[in-house]
Amino acid sequence: MGSIRTDLSCRIYPEPIDHFDRLPDSLILLIFNKIGDVKALGRCCVVSRRFHSLVPQVDNVIVRVDCVISDDDSSANSSSSSSASAASDKSRHPISSLFRIFFSGLFKPLQSLSQLITPSPRRLPNSEDFDSETEQSSVTHHSPTQVLKNFNEIKLLRIELPSGELGIDDGVLLKWKADFGSTLDNCVILGASSVVQNVNNNLTCLGTCNSNDNVNNNNNNGVENDNGSIPESFYTNGGLKLRVVWTISSLIAASARHYLLQPIIAEHKTLESLVLTDADGQGVLSMNKEQLEELRVKPLSASSASKRTLVPALNMRLWYAPHLELPNGVVLKGATLVAIRPSEQPKKEVVGSEGNWVASAFEEPFGTAARMLVKRRTYCLEMNSF
Repeated sequence: MGSIRTDLSCRIYPEPIDHFDRLPDSLILLIFNKIGDVKALGRCCVVSRRFHSLVPQVDNVIVRVDCVISDDDSSANSSSSSSASAASDKSRHPISSLFRIFFSGLFKPLQSLSQLITPSPRRLPNSEDFDSETEQSSVTHHSPTQVLKNFNEIKLLRIELPSGELGIDDGVLLKWKADFGSTLDNCVILGASSVVQNVNNNLTCLGTCNSNDNVNNNNNNGVENDNGSIPESFYTNGGLKLRVVWTISSLIAASARHYLLQPIIAEHKTLESLVLTDADGQGVLSMNKEQLEELRVKPLSASSASKRTLVPALNMRLWYAPHLELPNGVVLKGATLVAIRPSEQPKKEVVGSEGNWVASAFEEPFGTAARMLVKRRTYCLEMNSF
């Protein structure tokens, strides 16, 4: 009689079915790859044992860094406070030293991530556990290698710094894009002393304008007589010196980022694409599958002066326009484009079918600016290794 009642109750009140459990692992991994963010994935892995086992198989990972601090900071407390102020002051970012990464609010998810490979058995906490937990909670610094060590199948990796390393004045435009293998493969730099919006032929400066390049010429809205050549004032008013500073600073920032990625590339053999950028969109370092493999086979040459990759001897091509008006109405004052390749590499065209490596370096509207600049007169320069 009891068995009949049990059978009836099962028919009337069937056990609930979790339809999410019926989803195949491949579909859940597809969702995780769309999420990408390492913090979100760290939280996902504590939801269930199934998620716990699937998170390490994610192949598309994004690491968004909250703060960048220098290796010179001696204590965790002092470095936390100094890094918070450094995040708001771009000029204090160290571009000649190896970075460590500070992930605020990420320690607990990282604890669960660290247990993905070797989970510890459950037991009752004691006083020693509370002491160790207090001690661990003060640990807030994690290198990218530590954060990513439990991901086994990464193919696409994007790391985003909180801001660019180069401290520039408001209104000044400076962007760079660099490709690396074991050393620099190419670099494109786009700069302008000021960016203004042309509204009904009235120029509105977006930020602080640089007077060196904003010479007021009568009845032409600041446009110099432009025959495609660099004006003489460019050499006498500090314009050329400023562009040299932009170029060297961008190359140092790129080589420092490349040096930082070395242990990550060595550990993750499955990587096919690696991008290290910043939230400001100031600089982008990218490496494709062939370049990543090149670095694994041929170790990089480090600079003896600082923790960065040695920049080889370079050939550079420079284009300049005192006034460059884009189709969307934005005007670049003192617009400058620099295309850089190592001297030992064969010269590569920057216009036509082979010129896409320059024009495609930047998103719009700056890609349009690059295409407009390469049609102007080209100036060739050389730079020694440093």
